[in-house]
Amino acid sequence: MDINKQRVDALKAVMAGASQKDFANQHGLDASYLSQILNGHRNLGEKAAANLEEKIGLPSGSLVNPATPEKNAQPKATLSAIEQLKMSLAKVKGFSSEARERIVAAAEESDDESSNYLPVNASSLRPMSEEILIPHYDIRAAMGDGQLPPEYTEVVRNLVVREEILREKGVTYTSATSLAMINGWGQSMEGTINDKDLVIVDKGVRDFIGEGIYVLTWHQDLYIKRVMRLDEENYRLISDNQHYENQTARIDDVTIHAKVLLIWNARKA
Repeated sequence: MDINKQRVDALKAVMAGASQKDFANQHGLDASYLSQILNGHRNLGEKAAANLEEKIGLPSGSLVNPATPEKNAQPKATLSAIEQLKMSLAKVKGFSSEARERIVAAAEESDDESSNYLPVNASSLRPMSEEILIPHYDIRAAMGDGQLPPEYTEVVRNLVVREEILREKGVTYTSATSLAMINGWGQSMEGTINDKDLVIVDKGVRDFIGEGIYVLTWHQDLYIKRVMRLDEENYRLISDNQHYENQTARIDDVTIHAKVLLIWNARKA
């Protein structure tokens, strides 16, 4: 039995009869991406398997190197949002311990029930029925030569938008809580995303799920780039501005943080 089939069989065993949609929603996965893996339309590579282990809460190696599918394997208790944030921060290079503590403290404060689970500086924004609060992060995703991830990421503004507006624009996302806004930074995506344009991203997409625009780290620098998969080992990082060269990046050197869903810009009439 080849390793890909072993991994898929192990994943099916973990799902224990749950529907693909329910399982994807429970663990913050993209349902179409999960379906492609289960139906054999997409290989479950080592990196993707490791990412699934982390998201589902499985012991390390459960999907990467499954000796035999364990029918009784069950995911660990779902981690809280704060615990997931701590785990994510631990993997990001360039953050000081003080910066990590400040980010966690801000997240814990925003998770206080007294503020209705909204960031403190957004407590006056109360989404009505069928509305979504999308926080804005000052992350300065680079669209040029790249820049190091910021020392501190802070919610600075917020947007309340009706879900029907997103549906009308054909925007789909893993969950409302995974939506965020960030500013583009640079000129390499000019024409599609201009310098300082706001973009709405889906933080629930942490793997390549098909050609599109992603927020990613490559060699510790942060970018917004159009990504195309060249082969099993390489991505093509595409700049929509023709004055910038496209680049080839090893898949193992790229970490995907989010998928860009919508450019939210304003142009003078």
